[in-house]
Amino acid sequence: MLALVGSGEYLPVMQEFETGLLHSAISRGKKNAFVQIPTGSSEEGEDRREFWRRRGLEQSDRIGSECIYLPIHEREDAFNPEFVSAVKNAGLIYFSGGNPHHIANVFKGSPLWDAIVQEWESGSSLAGCSAGAMAFGGTIMGIRKSSHSEGLNLLPDIEVIPHYDKMLGWLPDRVASFIARGGADTTLIGIDENTALIYEDGWKVVGAGKAHVLRGVLEIN
Repeated sequence: MLALVGSGEYLPVMQEFETGLLHSAISRGKKNAFVQIPTGSSEEGEDRREFWRRRGLEQSDRIGSECIYLPIHEREDAFNPEFVSAVKNAGLIYFSGGNPHHIANVFKGSPLWDAIVQEWESGSSLAGCSAGAMAFGGTIMGIRKSSHSEGLNLLPDIEVIPHYDKMLGWLPDRVASFIARGGADTTLIGIDENTALIYEDGWKVVGAGKAHVLRGVLEIN
């Protein structure tokens, strides 16, 4: 199962959803293990790194799973064979929020990203929240900076705006420019807070809000 999450990773409001991701993978023979990947917040300092580590552990404890925190902060970390081994047969591999451009720069073309994709293709659930969801696409929208950049191309034809219901109030002109971006042949999806767009035999929405097809075509059941 693949999940693009607008916001809310590791919060109690998303516990049922994240439990479902994990159990879906367990039913396919994966381990009851919850892998945290905090790369998006790596540039925000040690306090924020610890904040996300603790929040993920709290959610893992509520779910009743083993928590595996991988401190992947720099590109060299994505080449660490111990981290590559750590994702083996994990039930849920979860990229949390922060800077999506940094996530892509760290993981692109790395052994760890190859291993994560392989695990997903063999039944692990893979989720990206906010920056994580943005990084999975072919193009990362320049929300925090003026320019766009290349994503990890897991979903090469999709671009994501997370926090969509809040983003309309925060940056309405920027959102409008994203929708009208000239030359774009991708599908642009806005995902509300505490909401996920998941793929398992088709796309569907779970959570408190909606997923909005802002440009292009995506069939959502």
